[in-house]
Amino acid sequence: MALKQLTPEQVQSMSLEEKDRWWLENVYRGDMPQLTWRSAITGMLLGGFLSLTNLYIGMRTGWSLGVGITSVILAFAVFRVLSRLGIGREMTILENNAMQSIATSAGYVNSPLFSSFAAYSMVTMAIIPMYQAVVWLLCLALLGVLFAFPLKKRFINDEQLPFPEGMAAGVVMDALHESDEKEGLFKAKLLAAGGALSAFIELLRDGKVMRFLFGANSIPGSYDEVLYAGGFAELLKKWGITPTLRGVPLSELTIRWDTSIIFIATGGLMGIRVGVSLLIGGILNYVVLAPLLIQQGIIVPSPGGSYGLRQISLWALWGGVACMTTSSLYSFFSKPKIILDAFRNLWRKGDEKRDVLEHIELPIKVSVIGVPIVSMVLIFLGHAWFGMSYWLGAVAVPLVFVFALIAVNSTGLTAITPTGALGKLTQLTYGLLAPGNITTNVMSAAITAEVASNASNLLMDIKPGYMLGGKPRHQAIGHVLGGLAGLALSLPVWYFVLIRGDIGLYGTEAMPVPAAVTWRAVAEILMKGLSFLHPTAKIAVVVGALLGILIEATKHLSRGRFSLSAVALGLAFLLNFSDIWAMFLGSFGFWLLQQRAAKWMAAAAEKPKPAVPGEAALPLVPGPRPWYVLGAENTETICAGVIAGGALMGIGLAVLGVLVLPDVSEVQRIGEWVGKVLGNR
Repeated sequence: MALKQLTPEQVQSMSLEEKDRWWLENVYRGDMPQLTWRSAITGMLLGGFLSLTNLYIGMRTGWSLGVGITSVILAFAVFRVLSRLGIGREMTILENNAMQSIATSAGYVNSPLFSSFAAYSMVTMAIIPMYQAVVWLLCLALLGVLFAFPLKKRFINDEQLPFPEGMAAGVVMDALHESDEKEGLFKAKLLAAGGALSAFIELLRDGKVMRFLFGANSIPGSYDEVLYAGGFAELLKKWGITPTLRGVPLSELTIRWDTSIIFIATGGLMGIRVGVSLLIGGILNYVVLAPLLIQQGIIVPSPGGSYGLRQISLWALWGGVACMTTSSLYSFFSKPKIILDAFRNLWRKGDEKRDVLEHIELPIKVSVIGVPIVSMVLIFLGHAWFGMSYWLGAVAVPLVFVFALIAVNSTGLTAITPTGALGKLTQLTYGLLAPGNITTNVMSAAITAEVASNASNLLMDIKPGYMLGGKPRHQAIGHVLGGLAGLALSLPVWYFVLIRGDIGLYGTEAMPVPAAVTWRAVAEILMKGLSFLHPTAKIAVVVGALLGILIEATKHLSRGRFSLSAVALGLAFLLNFSDIWAMFLGSFGFWLLQQRAAKWMAAAAEKPKPAVPGEAALPLVPGPRPWYVLGAENTETICAGVIAGGALMGIGLAVLGVLVLPDVSEVQRIGEWVGKVLGNR
């Protein structure tokens, strides 16, 4: 069936109660099986396995891979085959959704192992005992759940943020489970076509796999690579043409055009408002400020003499995060009625008006009671295990709330969670509160950044459940089950297979853990307090903070007619320009498509119809429709297919490249380790 969604006009004009009632009457699927034994067990098994891929890739690259869409397709395929063989029945769409919530939380619950935990070990030269890791990571995951659900009411039910990856998972499930119908079959074909194209491009981009499988070179990672290599580069040099800004090569400013189409699809889901906001921020940062600051010697090159995202972001992230912080806080507190109503329900009398979704939402009492309890446990454990003073641990709790707002806003708009930037901001805070205490700096940042990341990722998982009409409290339970499953398998592998008690492996070629290296480096720098920040960076913090408030206030006063997003504008200071450009192209391309389709629809209906914004759903008109109308009607399906295909191929290539096609040094290391093991026997 076609997914039912509110139009942007309805989102702006309807009250929260009206939106909840509309969802209950039009989307909610009642008591359809959701969190069943088989969905729970399947999610835990798939999540446990996929957590290992995330663990190893994170150890090598510092990145966490989303596994939601992967688990959805695997679970659907397994139960479809079993059903055809007469063994059991297929999963319901909501069982598959509950399963993906469990699998996804299992996939990312172990990220501190290759970030904050590894950084702590590098600083103290001591490996955290495994039992401490189990308790600490479960507390972080649980606190993320408790912070997420009060925010769900605001960001999913009321503001209807897209959460692009979550939306993609919802569209994939709808297409898979509704494919018997004509419309569902058409959507399934679009989904498969977009996925196949994206997967094929990702395969062509991987040089190691292309050489191994086909003996051929890969296509360039960016279209502009032809400007920097071969005869064309010599020709440009002869003509005196160099692609630079103020003498800085465009490639070192990350001003490139990526050949991947995954971020283009992400832009199609996020809409034109966010796409334009990202582009404005990207131009301001990479075209205007960064070249000027490099020329003035304020942004300095790396030891290798290059710039790139890492060097530029050392200056840019402070102003960008400040803009995201103030705008997120202003946006959250600009609708006090929602906050007051939530807490008023705690002391509501029997004859007072009830929340229409009270019977399926996770009760806010759970968060009100649970957050203080779990926080106190973390504060006590932080003191007992990591030497954090009680008051410094207590400061982390309100910081979690602030950073969760930022993370959820960013993830909801772009599917990008700025965990690294939030961690650095926490480290800066504790660099001021506890100068010289490097262990407190690392582990306090672990609380705020990891809990905020857990909360935003959980809301990404809840988004497809909201789209498909599931029960939110089931997904809360599933998130906890997933955390248990992920740790049950990945923790023993981390301790007994990967690090094997050898602290010296951290930061080496065998175990690069780049995220942890960054955490440690920032902690060491921040021991100096604010003195390391250039005066222009301090000015950028003030300007970014004021800009975030100004944009959100203007949007609030204009009732949404001012469409710039301060969160997206600030986030652009943390991303590569190539990713920003791709997301803008996707949002702009699908917006143009939908504008043209809207005009055709208006003419076909023989009545005037204003052009709809990029996110708007188009009404169905009987009869054949041109390709651009079909494309506009199926924007979510096409983009979801591209994201799913690229993600699946990307995960497969990453695992293949690291495990099956290692470099010579990796082969030698593995051989030495195997020889050592056999020799000990």
